[in-house]
Amino acid sequence: MAMGMKEGEEVTVMDGDDAVGDEPELQIESDPPSELRHRVKGPTVAPSGQQSNGLTRRKSAPPSAFVSAQKSGSTRIVYRESVNSSSRSDLKSPFWQSTWFISILLAMAVSFFALAIYLLFTLDSDYTSTPVSAASEGVQITYGSAIKLMHERTKFRLHSHDVPYGSGSGQQSVTGFPNVDDSNSYWIVRPTPDSSAKKGDTIKSGTIIRLQHMKTRRWLHSHLHASPISGNLEVSCFGDDGNSDTGDYWSLEIEGNGKTWRQDQRVRLHHIDTGGYLHSHDKKYTRIAGGQQEVCAVRDKRADNVWLAAEGVYLPTSGSK
Repeated sequence: MAMGMKEGEEVTVMDGDDAVGDEPELQIESDPPSELRHRVKGPTVAPSGQQSNGLTRRKSAPPSAFVSAQKSGSTRIVYRESVNSSSRSDLKSPFWQSTWFISILLAMAVSFFALAIYLLFTLDSDYTSTPVSAASEGVQITYGSAIKLMHERTKFRLHSHDVPYGSGSGQQSVTGFPNVDDSNSYWIVRPTPDSSAKKGDTIKSGTIIRLQHMKTRRWLHSHLHASPISGNLEVSCFGDDGNSDTGDYWSLEIEGNGKTWRQDQRVRLHHIDTGGYLHSHDKKYTRIAGGQQEVCAVRDKRADNVWLAAEGVYLPTSGSK
């Protein structure tokens, strides 16, 4: 076919609802030869009140769109194209329906649930009373309080865990722990079984007390076995809630003029059975308790015998409201 535009050829461009499909469509129609004429018209505007989708525009077709008829007669090319409705902008979803926002809510719910479980299993049942903040300087220490004992010189906390000594008694080991935020460093202050003292009572210098490890429920204990590193008196954890003996008895000695035990007050713990003072130093374990330092007992007073009550849950005195 020869390319070109002849008289009588007509190009019609139609938009909107008359279009079928997404692709342009070429439609070739033939007029009777007697009606040959050249018709090139501009856009036809629809009357007011009619939708713009029904507009028909007549214009000259590009050269590539023309096809000459093999026979005599005019050819009319109808070029149709449709309007893609996807060009309209989508409405945004509401903020609370966004996937990422729902994910954050679920993560928060799981976190709060995990925190509740942790608190349920780590807090001791003794703490039903309103505790006094450990940050309050000079708070009196009472029976039933759970405290951390800090070695004055090295700042390590008295610590225990369910790991036995590999020598000596083979009982649960006691060490000095460097970090502050460790749950295995809490000790509950208890009276001796034959004492009339009760929870919330203050503790005077010279009183015999017991310290119960909060996590394992065993008692701070000493005997004549040699400690693993220095060969001094071994300090261990022994017994349970219903099993305690005099090897768990320690006499509280307050340094200075204080009469009752208070937080941040320098004290010594003197073992009743062996006469040794609770002691620690810079000698550290290298294997199972790597980085933790030895805790033992020595029979003479030294600078490394001094301890202070640091962090903890301090029960109010029985006379306070």
